[in-house]
Amino acid sequence: MNVPIVQLRELTLDDVEERYQWSLDKEVTNHLVVPDQYPPFTREDTKKWIEACINRKNGYEQRAITTENGIHIGWVDLKNFDKTNKNAELGIAIGNKEYWGKGYGIAALYSMLHLAFFEFELEKVWLRVDEDNFQARKSYEKAGFVCEGLMRNDRLRQGKFIHRYRYSMLREEYESINSSL
Repeated sequence: MNVPIVQLRELTLDDVEERYQWSLDKEVTNHLVVPDQYPPFTREDTKKWIEACINRKNGYEQRAITTENGIHIGWVDLKNFDKTNKNAELGIAIGNKEYWGKGYGIAALYSMLHLAFFEFELEKVWLRVDEDNFQARKSYEKAGFVCEGLMRNDRLRQGKFIHRYRYSMLREEYESINSSL
């Protein structure tokens, strides 16, 4: 599979303004699981969140996604770590819509999966995706994630319960995919 080159880097306070602007875009935030008062975030809320990520105080291992030319286009994270069973949940958002549908999300997924399996020594990475987020589901399947099933009424979004699918990738599956990249 041909994917663009991306880099994952630690978040910095320089990321606050872009993150804040992305949080105001309903297309970007529609499928994100965020606290009820969001969106929109305030700049101060965004800054506090990024500070918590930088200081590792919120249980997230979050990284900024940048293009080969250093353009910040989104973020990817691991959360809900289960150290006993060696798994964690993955989340991703491409906030800069100029990069949607061009493979940057898949490239960032693979980079974060490498960290998950080799730095954090996980056995499994899983994610949840809204039933109506067809583009994301297609992308996860293209990337090699396996659908484990439908979780009914799993998320309250805008006052209505929606179903979500759970997808996962095992370390051995990633290693097989990675060897062919």
